[in-house]
Amino acid sequence: MTLVAGVDSSTQSCKVVIRDAATGRLVRQGRAAHPEGTEVHPAHWWAAFLRAAEEAGGLDDVAAISVAGQQHGLVCLDETGQVVRDALLWNDTRSAEAAAALVAELGGPAAWAEAVGSVPVASFTITKLRWLAEHEPGNARRVAAVCLPHDWLTWRLAGALGLPFDAWADAPPPPLDHLTTDRGDASGTGYWSPATGAYRTDLLKAAFGAVPLLPRVLGPVADAATPAAAGGSPSHGGDAGRTRIAPGTGDNMAAALGVGARPGDVVVSVGTSGTVFAVSDAPSADPSGQVAGFADATGRFLPLVCTLNAARVMDAAARLTGVGLDRLGELALQAPAGAGGLTLVPYLEGERTPNQPTATGAVHGLTLATSTPAHLARAAIEGMLCGLADGLDALGRSPERVLLIGGGARSEAVRRIAPTVFGRPVLAPPPGEYVADGAAYQAAWLLDGDVDWSSQEAEVYEADAVPDIRHRYAAARPHILDRPR
Repeated sequence: MTLVAGVDSSTQSCKVVIRDAATGRLVRQGRAAHPEGTEVHPAHWWAAFLRAAEEAGGLDDVAAISVAGQQHGLVCLDETGQVVRDALLWNDTRSAEAAAALVAELGGPAAWAEAVGSVPVASFTITKLRWLAEHEPGNARRVAAVCLPHDWLTWRLAGALGLPFDAWADAPPPPLDHLTTDRGDASGTGYWSPATGAYRTDLLKAAFGAVPLLPRVLGPVADAATPAAAGGSPSHGGDAGRTRIAPGTGDNMAAALGVGARPGDVVVSVGTSGTVFAVSDAPSADPSGQVAGFADATGRFLPLVCTLNAARVMDAAARLTGVGLDRLGELALQAPAGAGGLTLVPYLEGERTPNQPTATGAVHGLTLATSTPAHLARAAIEGMLCGLADGLDALGRSPERVLLIGGGARSEAVRRIAPTVFGRPVLAPPPGEYVADGAAYQAAWLLDGDVDWSSQEAEVYEADAVPDIRHRYAAARPHILDRPR
């Protein structure tokens, strides 16, 4: 049996799954936590990966491995390959002013969408580089190379290959020019164009004042562990017995692979952040900035809408009501659809869609009758789903299927309430580690090029649409306060 490994290095943790390359059957798995916060030293990701891989039984018997990671994070390396400062993650919004300035300086939203498929906001890598240049010029001058979280882990993996797994912790990284990325993750930087497949170094220089070394962008079936990868060329085959490294990708792109999304599908992912994305054969460029025109991990495209507040909204509601998440779901299903008019705007950590990085959440329609834990639980879930439904509208598609995935989608309440908000049935695939599974699929694809992992049947949830939920949400949405300075 040939084994492949898929890695999901997310905001909160690292998951490693080992699967049969031929069938996709799960053989073993492991998990390790990441530190909390919006800036993290990448060494924590490497340590968590090693712990998760050890829990999964090691990787000495794995034929290929792929890393999927949180998008947008800024990893800066000096000329020796050392990390210059803690990585600024996607959810770090300190670069909001830099983002607004960049959009204004370089032609406005429409020009950016045309250039790179997306309009930069605080989460995008290019805005973090502008912030670094303005606020930490000493660190900025030390930057010799810039990469993303999955790029950095793939690079460290390339340096560890050939050693026994128990020696990986101390393996030195390879030279900087061995850094690689894929088109999916590169499309979230703000300085790579999905439409042309090329870096926009002019935009990078305008933002940062310099053009550091950037990872080579590999195709879907390139081997990141070979000398050919340093030249950007795809490579099938390889040395017998050598563990191969797939290009890896961003977490959303890997989730699309893991859930088996195809053209015509829309995927709604309820994780730390919420995402709504579609598989497309053509690049997109939304001048409003609502839709990020990403590439995917297969050679297609992945237009995507993201909200910063998804499953964390349920976590906050559970804290407010003093219950666990399971009980929160039970309470939500006790309240009527629409929560009796109670409407929660879930901008608890600022928001990305709409782009309001300093916004706070709000509760509207509070009365004596709606002042109950059940009404608050229902309003929290409906508010979270309304933000995602707006994203579904922004994609401008009439999907053949709506697939509901992510940790928050494991809640029965979320599954049952979603059709009332979305106005259409939803399919809930069996719970799984879709990002890690997608990475494992990519690793198997690298080995064979013809992978057929049959997925289990999704459960269909249907309910009558309740238009008033979204009408009240739309009315409440503008009435929020900014965070105090």
